[in-house]
Amino acid sequence: MERVWDYPRPPAVVPCERRVRVELDGEVVADSTRALRVLETSHPPVIYIPPHDVVDGWLVPSRKRTSWCEFKGRAHYFYAATRSDERPVAWTYHDPSPGYEALKGHIAFYPARVDAAYLDDERVEAQDSDFYGGWITSDLVGPFKGPAGTLGW
Repeated sequence: MERVWDYPRPPAVVPCERRVRVELDGEVVADSTRALRVLETSHPPVIYIPPHDVVDGWLVPSRKRTSWCEFKGRAHYFYAATRSDERPVAWTYHDPSPGYEALKGHIAFYPARVDAAYLDDERVEAQDSDFYGGWITSDLVGPFKGPAGTLGW
């Protein structure tokens, strides 16, 4: 069992030891055994997939939407090419802050905004939040940041 309250702050970047798959509109759009995990106190891990393990043509970069992470820097978002909604399905860091260079160009998917996300054969649960993109598995112990009332943690 992993306890998210044992994760560090500032966050750590570690290799993901499990196979990662993401499905969108019934297709596998990412499949990797080389992904990275970002571990941060109170958060489920966020999985970052190398760009070469994401199928071309499924993601459209946002020309306007960005956000700022106090640790990792400026995030840039992607929309699904097959959907007309304005909710991003993934994000990346083009120029991450010092200490997070390993994330450069890697793509993190929101599990709640794709059809399914898997670590090995386990379908992950999405972190309860419209902002965070954590991947919750059966071996993860919370409570998790994200639901109403937890933003100040």
